[in-house]
Amino acid sequence: MENEAVNSLVRDSGHGLSTYRRLLPIVLRHKALLAGWLTFLALSAAAILTLPVVAGYVIDRGLAHADPNLLNLSFVGLVCVLLVFAAAASARYYYVTLLGERVANDLRLRVYERLLVLDRSFFERTRTGELVARLAADAQLVQTMVSTTFPQAVRSAVVLLGSAGAIAVTSWRLAGLTALLLPLVVLPVLLYGRKVQILSRMSQDHSAEATALAAESLNAIHIVQAYTRERREGQRYTLAVSKALTTARQRILATAVLNGLSVLLCFGAIIVVLWAGAHAVLARQIEPGALGRFVLYGIIAADSVFGLTEVWGETLRCAAALGRIGELLDMKPAIRSPVSPKQVSRPFTRLRFEQVEFRYPSRPQYPALSDFDLEVRRGETIALVGPSGAGKSTVFQLLLRFYDPQRGRITLGGTDVRALSVEELRSCYALVSQEPLLFGTSAAENIRYGRLDASDADIEFAARAAEAHEFLAALPEGYATEIGERGARLSGGQQQRVAIARALLRNAPILLLDEATSSLDARSEHLLQQAIERLMAGRTTLVIAHRLATVKRADRIIVLDRGRIVAQGRHDELLKSDSLYAELARLQFAA
Repeated sequence: MENEAVNSLVRDSGHGLSTYRRLLPIVLRHKALLAGWLTFLALSAAAILTLPVVAGYVIDRGLAHADPNLLNLSFVGLVCVLLVFAAAASARYYYVTLLGERVANDLRLRVYERLLVLDRSFFERTRTGELVARLAADAQLVQTMVSTTFPQAVRSAVVLLGSAGAIAVTSWRLAGLTALLLPLVVLPVLLYGRKVQILSRMSQDHSAEATALAAESLNAIHIVQAYTRERREGQRYTLAVSKALTTARQRILATAVLNGLSVLLCFGAIIVVLWAGAHAVLARQIEPGALGRFVLYGIIAADSVFGLTEVWGETLRCAAALGRIGELLDMKPAIRSPVSPKQVSRPFTRLRFEQVEFRYPSRPQYPALSDFDLEVRRGETIALVGPSGAGKSTVFQLLLRFYDPQRGRITLGGTDVRALSVEELRSCYALVSQEPLLFGTSAAENIRYGRLDASDADIEFAARAAEAHEFLAALPEGYATEIGERGARLSGGQQQRVAIARALLRNAPILLLDEATSSLDARSEHLLQQAIERLMAGRTTLVIAHRLATVKRADRIIVLDRGRIVAQGRHDELLKSDSLYAELARLQFAA
């Protein structure tokens, strides 16, 4: 398996630099910053390339003529060039660093927006921690590339080209020798750089795996501690970090070898050229000042080549990060709105499942629903009951169009839900899941999530209806109190009531309740049931039932088993006519 992954990386490494093309449109959005960087890059490069000319003038004119005034004037020129270079370098840094920040932020936003619309099957096979790592670590690498690595490469390339031109003008013989030595310097670096890219991709993958493992354990910390598995999780994370460290060590070693090879080859070439130049001076083929200019240009060129090879490994590493981000950006959600969506007529008369068959992508061999036919009339309350795995939650998943059935269709008011926009379809539902899912913000903002334009009075009204006002008002800052990640500062029943208030505020025509009262005490449940019954008047409600009180109040009970409807009717009827329901009533609803 590991060999296969390495081979895949080897195949992909040849296309690493092509991934940078996706950055171009993002960079071009910030034309002012880009223009500022290029302007001051050109100015700083020109200042560097002017230094050897002034230095050669000092040698050939100031020293040769022994004229103090001319010598002083030459050094004044050097200071002026230095001041121009310092100012240009500072401005260049400002523009390119800010450009890197802007590009990285744009990239993070694009990735996050894409993640928000991907379908549930993607999240079934991808761990959240890995996605967070891509948003954080990989985007940070791209930022480094835009603000540091790529500008350094461009600056080195510009200076190298300028130095090469100046070298050719100064001495064509030494320039020819340099041209012969150049392939011996560049080719080994390019070939070895591919190994650095492969190790960079592996290092980032292993680091993301460690992050995903940590996020998974921390999200389930109460289970970890309840089962006293802290040591085991620590060992798992240690193993994952060690694996990432081993690959990182290999990458760092390869990069160090690449840098050392670059230094050896670059300055070795300079020594060879300097040796040839010294003999040329002795033979009076060139002047000492010309050799001085040549040596300075050679050092500048060698430093540029070294800069290019130094960033080459980092460039390949950033290409690997951008490739991982690109994989997310290139993903297309399986659930999408049609190009020309239809409008659902409200109020709609019925909701229908027509010969629906559905299998989850992660387990295609097991049908979750088979030949599923169900019609729900407007204002009707339907209770879904059945053993675990019967398909109750799948009904909700398909109604919300988290998935599409492989066969059959679901209609809302006679319109196939696939012909509606996803946003409009989901606006027809208010969902309360069995496990309340709250955000780490204030209680008011959690309730307002149901309707973003709701006023404080609307929020309080929903909280009162959900029997949540009393304990929310008693919090240190009332409704503005931060309730912690996943509502950790509230009890289970309080979390559920906040979630119910959120659904009440949404005021959608269809309610989806996964036994919304399962976490409440008897008194709160009784009061809340009254509020829900008032809310359900004139609305369609589907509820996954776990309690006898719930099924008794339903207009119709749908009994599911292995993805099929095996019986339906009222509670008293089913007790007599269906053995499965009678058994469920005896065991599941006994309490």
